[in-house]
Amino acid sequence: WRTVHSPFGQVLKAIRENEPRAVSLGYRTDRYKLVAFVLSASLAGLAGGTKALVFQLASLTDVTWQMSGEVVLMTLLGGMGTLFGPVVGAGLVVTLESYLASTSLPVPVVIGCIFVVCVLLFRRGIVGELLHRLKSRAK
Repeated sequence: WRTVHSPFGQVLKAIRENEPRAVSLGYRTDRYKLVAFVLSASLAGLAGGTKALVFQLASLTDVTWQMSGEVVLMTLLGGMGTLFGPVVGAGLVVTLESYLASTSLPVPVVIGCIFVVCVLLFRRGIVGELLHRLKSRAK
């Protein structure tokens, strides 16, 4: 939250919305994007290192291409642009995988169907939709 609402975060939002306009305002967008990429990679590396330390295991399933798709799935389910959306999405996906592992149902198919339903019903993700409805009721 603090990063997004800082001047650095505001410039990143401006770059996301309209990069040529940010360039015309005098911002060096390439440098800002590089710093954002480095911060993202650093946090991902810290998370992976912490996971390896906690579980005392670094398996090859953590570095497959499916894992990056799973992270995107978690973020879309929870809600992009929200602070707790990816956390809710990760909790939902991990809970579903744990629950479905004990059944005879194909886990990727069921999670894919739930993903399609959530994308059709919750355009902003679960948390994004809840926040939107709370804001519309407050008005």
